[in-house]
Amino acid sequence: MKYQKLKKAVILLADGTIFHGKAVGREGSAFGEVCFNTGMTGYQEIFTDPSYYGQLMVTTNAHIGNYGVNNEEVESDSIKIAGLICKNFSYNFSRDAADGSLEDFLNENNLLAISDVDTRALVAYIRDNGAMNAVISTETDNIEKLKKELANIPNMNGLELASKVSTKEPYFVGDENAPIKIAALDIGIKKNILRNLAKRGSYIKVFPYNSTFEDLSSWNPDGYFLSNGPGDPEPLIEAQEVAKEIIKRDLPLFGICLGHQVIALANGISTYKMHNGHRGINHPVKNLVTGKGEITSQNHGFAINREETEAHDDIEITHVHLNDNTVAGIKMKSKNVFSVQYHPEASPGPNDSSYLFDDFINILKNK
Repeated sequence: MKYQKLKKAVILLADGTIFHGKAVGREGSAFGEVCFNTGMTGYQEIFTDPSYYGQLMVTTNAHIGNYGVNNEEVESDSIKIAGLICKNFSYNFSRDAADGSLEDFLNENNLLAISDVDTRALVAYIRDNGAMNAVISTETDNIEKLKKELANIPNMNGLELASKVSTKEPYFVGDENAPIKIAALDIGIKKNILRNLAKRGSYIKVFPYNSTFEDLSSWNPDGYFLSNGPGDPEPLIEAQEVAKEIIKRDLPLFGICLGHQVIALANGISTYKMHNGHRGINHPVKNLVTGKGEITSQNHGFAINREETEAHDDIEITHVHLNDNTVAGIKMKSKNVFSVQYHPEASPGPNDSSYLFDDFINILKNK
């Protein structure tokens, strides 16, 4: 238990609003877009999810760190969030499967975190006023300096971030003797997506974000996958070109989250930045094909234009978000191309949507 006095810290939003807290460990400042996640569990997976790159994460669950960390429960090779904002930070943990404390994990990754924040008030403010840039800092006596630095941080709208999190070199996942080969474009891929594909009998070659269709197709895969990832999808011209070529050649393609948006853009459907986005593990989605409801894990700040999607001759909306009727899934009527805005590989759950991996594998088996 920490008995020493914690250093004061502030959250300064781009509109000048200030919230107060205390530094969990290291001192300094961290900048990014402030957003919130409503999940009750899974903080380690959230912190290591490449889709959260450059974001200051507010956790709405009141207690963070209480079950420690486990070396297997990561979605990438390091923490990807820009900083953590929470209510109660647990320095102690009680879990047999834990490999260590969250405090040590944050320190090892040099992440600035602040606790003792009125997260209910902060989340309510973000919900009403929208996601915006912010800074968390222990420099509480230098607000004017922080304001000037914050003003120079680029807005998430128009920001290309896939290059910051993608692999530098191609790599393989799964059994090389598996009957199915999948070429995956890494624009921020989560490890559990690769686990889900591999355990269904596929061998995956993961390519860097700026790979061409020729790069991916030279491996002679049975199908193609476009991953999740951070930032605005519109600047990802190279990924869009890859999607266009796959579609033009009538090859199987599956996309998740950012990959879903790239597929939409490749079909001439525009995307837009949402007021807050969807971030949590309890988002309700309706499958319009089966009529069933799904509880899903979501993490996105952009969405595809519904009117343009409905007007497209070759696109069918397969899933909708029940809270705001945004498009949660599409498929092409004339080709084996489909995508979803949410995360069927949810880690931690829910696992209502894992059938989408089965659907993709079945397409590849029967093509």
